[in-house]
Amino acid sequence: MAPVLPRTVRAVDTAQLLDLAQEAAMHGFSQRLPVDWLQEHLAAEATHYLFPTLVQRLTHRPEAPLQWRCQQLLTVSTGEQIWGLLDVLPDTFDKIPETLDTASKKDIVSRIEQAVTVRAWVERMAADAGS
Repeated sequence: MAPVLPRTVRAVDTAQLLDLAQEAAMHGFSQRLPVDWLQEHLAAEATHYLFPTLVQRLTHRPEAPLQWRCQQLLTVSTGEQIWGLLDVLPDTFDKIPETLDTASKKDIVSRIEQAVTVRAWVERMAADAGS
């Protein structure tokens, strides 16, 4: 039976997001940001959001566990929200408490769709620092 991708959004704080990124790194998942980058750039007291969009199987690495590829809405130290991807184990995702109402989830998905990507934000920050 194929796994059913949850159609929900989960909120996590910065410490939880760092733990998720560490778990993704430990498993060698391809969609993740380095933990040290996240520590440097995330707003420490922010809430971040995960929205599963794809069941990810690494057929070239059969030992790798199944993952949910999540779009993530990250709040960085500048106060902006940026868009990235994070692969998360289904059991780990399921342990994140469901805390958002339907209207909030719809709003977050809309913000994800309009957010600048991590790459574009990094490039803009580098250009601003150089001027």
